[in-house]
Amino acid sequence: MPDKLPHVGLYPGTFDPITRGHLDVIARGARLVERLVIGVAANVGKQPLMGLEERVECVTQEVAPIALDTGTPIEVVGFDNLLVQCARQNGANVIIRGLRVVTDYDYETQMFGMNHRLDPGIETVFLMATERYQFISSRLVKEIAQLGGDITSFVPSFTHSRIMVRLRNSSKEIQNVRD
Repeated sequence: MPDKLPHVGLYPGTFDPITRGHLDVIARGARLVERLVIGVAANVGKQPLMGLEERVECVTQEVAPIALDTGTPIEVVGFDNLLVQCARQNGANVIIRGLRVVTDYDYETQMFGMNHRLDPGIETVFLMATERYQFISSRLVKEIAQLGGDITSFVPSFTHSRIMVRLRNSSKEIQNVRD
């Protein structure tokens, strides 16, 4: 019988910002693989609040305790190519995706089909969001923050402080343009 390949997982996303829901999926996914790579997508089409390097830094800070807790090595990388190319470049043979609601399932089913066609050797595993995080989305968190709402229950502290600095700097820039 051939030796089993080590299970290396890739959990991709824009992470603009990383939320407590993302961290829940990361912690649970880290228990399923021998090494976990968090792929932070450049995804300029989504017009991220934070640049790629800043998002990588936030994710790196926020996942460090999970790596210690689970004993699973976790690496954070930025990428701007196809997901399957990122998986191959990082030795991942499992893509981990989180599902919150039915609409996520519809989208993720399409993505699975495309990724499987591009590389049938890479499996996709779906993890359902736990009940307490199903409603959190990065898009809504950004919108709440931009409108002055409290996002402390949705994002971890390092990321929260980065978002607040980013929003303060943005509002100063807008004010300077108006003046």
